[in-house]
Amino acid sequence: MLIRISKVSTVLAIALFASLVAFNNITDYNTNFVFVQHVFLMDTTFPGNGIMYRAINTPWVHHLGYISIITLECTTAILCWIGGVRLLRALRANSADFRSAKAFSIVGLTLGFLTWQVAFMSIGGEWFGMWMSGTWNGVESAFRFFITQLAILIYVTLPNDD
Repeated sequence: MLIRISKVSTVLAIALFASLVAFNNITDYNTNFVFVQHVFLMDTTFPGNGIMYRAINTPWVHHLGYISIITLECTTAILCWIGGVRLLRALRANSADFRSAKAFSIVGLTLGFLTWQVAFMSIGGEWFGMWMSGTWNGVESAFRFFITQLAILIYVTLPNDD
């Protein structure tokens, strides 16, 4: 029972985290929009770097990118909330029912991992060279976020909750 409670708690913790991130991005849109905008513009990367041709100067693309990130964060939060509640409801169920209750949690945690790993580490960090920026560099934060979600995803999927 203790392991099941632990798994429920970790999924709900990510649900809360993703909810707060999404809430902050929605209610304080401009703060992180400026971050996304600078990543797309690549205006704080190393001068004369060879990947500047990737910069996007189109404002609607900046907004679309940011809204897409917020949508992924909201979806991660919703899926993890649903997953956490389903796990909570199956807390005293047999092993097969508890395992099947993991589905939304697994999808939510996977989406969260992909959001921060793909959007921030791969696209922002590598494609747009965010790692070069001393000011607008979210690589370390993104790593903390996605590695935490990956660890919880591995933990939740382990068949040790009998």
